[in-house]
Amino acid sequence: MTTATTVYARFRDTALRREEAGFLNVLPETAETYGIAAEEISYRAMLERVERWRAAFASRGYGQGHRVGLLLQNRPVFIELWFALNALGVSVVPINPDLRVSELEYIIAHSEMNAAFVLAKRREEVETAARQAGRRIPVVTDSGEIPAPFGGARPASAGDGGSECALLYTSGTTGQPKGCVLTNTYFLYSGDWYRDVGGLIDLRLDGERMITPLPLFHMNAMAVSLMAMMSVGGSLTMLDRFHPRSWWASVRDSRATCLHYLGVMPSMLMSAPPSHEDRAHSVRFGFGAGVDRLLHAPFEERFGFPLLEAWAMTETGSGGVIAANAEPRKVGTSCFGRPAPEVEVRIVDDGGNDAAAGTPGELLVRRAGADPRYGFFKEYLKNPEATAEAWKDGWLHTGDIVSRDADGDLHFVDRKKNVIRRSGENIAAVEVESVLNRHPAIRQAAVAATPDQMRGDEVAAVIIAEQPGADRALAEEIVRWSLEQMAYYKAPGWICFVEKLPLTATEKIQRAGLKDFVAKLMREGAFFDCRDLKRRQE
Repeated sequence: MTTATTVYARFRDTALRREEAGFLNVLPETAETYGIAAEEISYRAMLERVERWRAAFASRGYGQGHRVGLLLQNRPVFIELWFALNALGVSVVPINPDLRVSELEYIIAHSEMNAAFVLAKRREEVETAARQAGRRIPVVTDSGEIPAPFGGARPASAGDGGSECALLYTSGTTGQPKGCVLTNTYFLYSGDWYRDVGGLIDLRLDGERMITPLPLFHMNAMAVSLMAMMSVGGSLTMLDRFHPRSWWASVRDSRATCLHYLGVMPSMLMSAPPSHEDRAHSVRFGFGAGVDRLLHAPFEERFGFPLLEAWAMTETGSGGVIAANAEPRKVGTSCFGRPAPEVEVRIVDDGGNDAAAGTPGELLVRRAGADPRYGFFKEYLKNPEATAEAWKDGWLHTGDIVSRDADGDLHFVDRKKNVIRRSGENIAAVEVESVLNRHPAIRQAAVAATPDQMRGDEVAAVIIAEQPGADRALAEEIVRWSLEQMAYYKAPGWICFVEKLPLTATEKIQRAGLKDFVAKLMREGAFFDCRDLKRRQE
């Protein structure tokens, strides 16, 4: 028996072994939202769908070096297309459906994708973005004919572990998202790690059922949830999104044995009144990050299973993951466990020196052994400088501030990078500022995170207006305008008008000072609360 070196090959091996067992479970609520069938798709049925797509793509000349954009939310067809394209050596570019034209334009141009499969209602918008990007790729829905790839045919290749499998865009500290090149090994190891890590994450072969509301355009669902279930022959229920009111019904209907969460979810679930059905489920553990430390223990007591906190990022994949999968977990302390022997870490101060125990510093990680990048991202596309900076001195610089206690356990403290983390989405402050500064009523805008009880962070904008007399009406107008320019979650939820901003000697925004400035203005009640205007654009 050969060891699979591609995502497609692993899926095919599992499908041939599991045959009629369930692979993807589509609940009625998700099916109704998407307009698709509610069903449990068996491994055999999924393999048949993948093979039909693979043959069709091959006949049109898709091959090694091509990239195909996927704007399909959490529909099963996303996975069908991904696996079929992977079999031919084609990489996929998952696209966040909340992105608007200017953001889509950048990704299409930067990725040099050769085609895009999108939701019917987004087709015209993506075509417009492609045209404005100067790259007239075919933009089609999954119900149409497969078009020839932009730029011409290429020979297909089965690929190997080092081949590019996907290109995921992640917000950083610079204005535009960076494209993380992820290999087949990145995805395969993620499944291996989850299957083998053990402890309280005890996945059973051929017996697990996982539920996740997280999106496939993020590494968590795409590389962790999906690859884990595929690697143990389990079944995955993917929801269209997190629905607090129907969550437990979905958990019960899916017969889930484990689930994935983000910090906002436990907070919302704990706000519901207690019910005699709170423990009427089969969940043995939840796996995620960012649970409110004050709610961690009460949640476990009420719902009857542990929330296992972990740390990772798109760049580390599971090559650098750290998880609290063994007791004592130090519940309620923002502890995310200690590194396994295969992961090396350093915690350093601003001078790059190792921080003393208990002293916060930046987390640096790498793989132990001969290949310090094993399981990590390959590179930032077209950005060797940023790749080199991330891997300075042979360690991946995470930008996260953590501390290590006397037992060797790690605790999350804050983010060094100026990234706002709202409901699991990373938002680059510079990107939001660049959009706001285009508004005719704004002379200069500065954006920072402000704590939000439900979402972790919210976007706070401090603005110098062009004209005096700025008021709530202008604040609301700016937010509504912002919603047309960028993904809804990036728009400011709080707006404050000021006469001056904290700047450096070179007239740049003083990031550390801005954070304190925002906190002071918030305490003084100077912000207009515009959060109720932030709605996902349909």
